Amino acid sequence: MENSLLIGLSRVTTLERHLAVISNNIANVNTNGYKSDQMLFEEYLNPTAHEDNFAGRDRRLSYVQDRGTFHDFAQGALERTNNPLDVAISGSGFIAVQTAGGERYTRDGKFQINSTGQLVTANGDTVIGSNGPIVFQVTDHDITISPDGTITVVEGNNRTDSIRGKLRVVNFANPQALLKGSNNLFSAASGVTGQPDTKSTVQQGFVEKSNTNSVVEMSRMIEVNRTYANIANMLQQQHDLHKSAIDKLADVPA
Repeated sequence: MENSLLIGLSRVTTLERHLAVISNNIANVNTNGYKSDQMLFEEYLNPTAHEDNFAGRDRRLSYVQDRGTFHDFAQGALERTNNPLDVAISGSGFIAVQTAGGERYTRDGKFQINSTGQLVTANGDTVIGSNGPIVFQVTDHDITISPDGTITVVEGNNRTDSIRGKLRVVNFANPQALLKGSNNLFSAASGVTGQPDTKSTVQQGFVEKSNTNSVVEMSRMIEVNRTYANIANMLQQQHDLHKSAIDKLADVPA
């Protein structure tokens, strides 16, 4: 009886964490460049005795253990904005940005120009070019961003093309090792830096939408809620049986 309670508790705990992951995915269904998370589960076998050669008793108990989450880096849909500062990455690359906490990486290409002329993210983080921050002049116009990330402008009234920088698009040998942080940014482990990505391309005037499938996530949420309710009901029944057994044993004459 105790074993069934413990096994059920292990499943309820993992379902609670699973629901939190699903809720976060749904909350970011409209976040540009968002990559959804999925959970990893495994069976945890717990021996109940030092020996495992008994015919019917003292067999191993099978618990549920959540090993963690993994990032789904599938490409999100590209939406045309016609904003010359917006970019979307086709491929597995990330755009490097500089934050107060250090270098970070993003798929959200909704950029703008701040008061000092620097290209920044929607949250104000500096977009890093191949040679440092990308800075525009007041007289720059007709901004063009090529597929390799090179940013060209027409300077002043001279109709002279000038290069303002090149987006630093990087990739990682093991992107699952990236840590998801605030403001839809990823960080790498200490000592790990992204390598130049020559396969991904940049599309100007587009943004990548979240790769979260809202229909799938809502279905998962309903399924998890129903499973949680069923197991909670089973645990209550086991608790009632346990309580009943104790009450009856208390009535047995000494």
